[in-house]
Formats: sequence, structure tokens, C-alpha cells
Amino acid sequence: MTHKFPVRVYYEDTDMGGIVYHANYLRYIERARSDWVRQLGNDQNAMRDAGIVWVVRRIEADYLATAKFEDELMVETTLRELSGVRLTMDQVVRRGDTPIFTAAVTAVCMNAAGRPVRLPAEIRALMKG
Repeated sequence: MTHKFPVRVYYEDTDMGGIVYHANYLRYIERARSDWVRQLGNDQNAMRDAGIVWVVRRIEADYLATAKFEDELMVETTLRELSGVRLTMDQVVRRGDTPIFTAAVTAVCMNAAGRPVRLPAEIRALMKG
């Protein structure tokens, strides 16, 4: 299953050269991940109230092409691996059919003390579909 999340490039997203500033791709893929888990039924506010939060542990990214003001992009998120302690996703930002940014993102859950915890069983079940 691939989740798709549309993004439009605004002027504020660009640098002095008129292209999307590199760090904004991380914002785009974060929004897409948040939308994906929300659509799966994962209530992140309820998780936080229970003392568990999602934390990005690792991102491996490749910048393949540039995007510019007013471009319409699509962020695609696909589950790569799900274990008892971590979730790994592949994310691709496309302009039309052209991939312009790719990332492999690993997320884990942490408790209020900042220690890693196992992914709750109900969340694993939602992710497995």
C-alpha cells in the first residue's frame, strides 16, 4: 500500500535561487507520514497522552532534481519494514512521474522518559493492514 500526499511549492519554500530549499523536503515527507498514520487510524494525540511518541531515528536521503515555486508535487510513502521496535518507510517526492527526492526513514516509539519502547500491538496491526 502506498499513501499519496499532495504538496504545492510556495514562495516561502524556495531559496535565493528560486528552488526548493533542501531542508523543506524533510518537512514535506514529515507531513506525508503524519497524514499516513492519521489515515490508518493512529491517534498520535492519544499516544502522547499515554506517554508514547513517534521519533525519527534515521533518514537516508537523495536529492535527484530540483523543484520550483508553484510546482505540484506528490509525496508517496510505502512501508518497507515493520518490527516490534521500529518502522521503516520509503518516501519519494515526485513532480509528475519524475522522482526528485527519495528517503528511507526509520521511526521508533519513545516513552516520556525518552527511552525506546516496543511499538504498541494495535499500531503494528494498523500498519500491517
